[in-house]
Amino acid sequence: MKFHKKLHILTFLFVVMTFALPSLGFSSPEVSQKEREQIYRKLELFSNVLSILQENYVEEINIEEVVDGAINGLLLSLDPHSSYLSPESFQDLQEETSGSFTGIGIEITIKNGKLTVVSPIEDTPADNAGLKANDTIVKIGERWTDDMSPMEAVKELRGPKGSEVTISIHRQGWEDLKEFTLVRDIIPVQSVRSVFIDEGIAYVRITNFQSHTTDDYIEMLATLQESQTIMAMILDLRNNPGGLLNQAVSIADLFLESGLIVYTKGRTEEQNIVFAAHQSGTLSEVPLIVLVNEGSASASEIVAGAIQDHKRGIILGTRTFGKGSVQTVIPLQGGAGLRMTTAKYFTPSGRSIQAQGIVPDIEVPYIAYIAEQENEQSSSAFPREADLRNHFLNSEIEKLKELSVPEESPSLDQIDDKDGILSRLEKDNQVQMALNILKGVNLLSSDKADLKSQK
Repeated sequence: MKFHKKLHILTFLFVVMTFALPSLGFSSPEVSQKEREQIYRKLELFSNVLSILQENYVEEINIEEVVDGAINGLLLSLDPHSSYLSPESFQDLQEETSGSFTGIGIEITIKNGKLTVVSPIEDTPADNAGLKANDTIVKIGERWTDDMSPMEAVKELRGPKGSEVTISIHRQGWEDLKEFTLVRDIIPVQSVRSVFIDEGIAYVRITNFQSHTTDDYIEMLATLQESQTIMAMILDLRNNPGGLLNQAVSIADLFLESGLIVYTKGRTEEQNIVFAAHQSGTLSEVPLIVLVNEGSASASEIVAGAIQDHKRGIILGTRTFGKGSVQTVIPLQGGAGLRMTTAKYFTPSGRSIQAQGIVPDIEVPYIAYIAEQENEQSSSAFPREADLRNHFLNSEIEKLKELSVPEESPSLDQIDDKDGILSRLEKDNQVQMALNILKGVNLLSSDKADLKSQK
């Protein structure tokens, strides 16, 4: 009786999956009868394997967990950014993009088959404990991470505020693992911070692109200009892992008065979207330097690419991560979600930065990093898109460049130095280089104005 009950469950699962095929596009004219037959055979094979495992595996199998694992394996075989989101993970994602979540504060990915830190979020438990980009997370608690997906790791790392989690880290140059015991906290992820670092020169840092980033940025501008006029700006996008595409577009729009910001190209017409700037650029003439590094990814690269292609400002720092794909999150039944790569994006000049990154106009390595890694190879130690398993090759998407571009788009508060931001920036050679350049620009502009008035 028990065998027949389990067989009935598996048969029902197979029938449901089979009838779902037309809704997933397998009845499309693009899919041949031969391809459909192959898909049916593979689904039948999956059902048979699941049935054999459930009857003969050494321990009783949880069907839901096994099927979820199979879905995760399917998505991980496509590219490193597509994933199945359990109801808990889907809720975490919604909370994170809305502005806060509870955890330790790191962005993670899979590099060379290992769970790797892309960058810690500023002023979080992970950042304060000293975790760094390219650290390998070998264990979370007592669980090894060899076969752990990023979403599974996120689930393990998050938990109630005040609870502890111990992670075992390996860093290049270390002989042994080092354990970090971190206390989980609410990660508010204040996405915009700002301060005047010199007369008329504003420093603005965007840590990621959330649903309210542009609103916070505009509010921050108004607050800054209450004290003095913004004559020049440093926009810091270093270690910004990305976020929402529409927020990156609206931030770039604040610096541009016309022309393309970015366009996306996918398999279907609705995925081909063009984003153009509007005339009411809030800071369209203020001298601008954008800081980037290996941790600047996705939405950050959209902003930097638009600024660079329009020659609106100077890009300074080191080559960026190189994530040139767009993910769409689709809600599923039961509160779960599907994060799926649906398009690639291109900069205004038609560049794809996939696995290439944005090369700065002025390359300036971070001195503190060089001092710590003087016996290691340079910035190649940091994970980039090109290091990720199953990443899209740039050459594979050159054919997607062709897209008729319409002329029009289709349809922080200021803080004081109580947190020590100015003292930190004084030791930051990339910020100091940007500051010196802007001082020179302001001085040159002032001299030209004086000469014009004398004439």
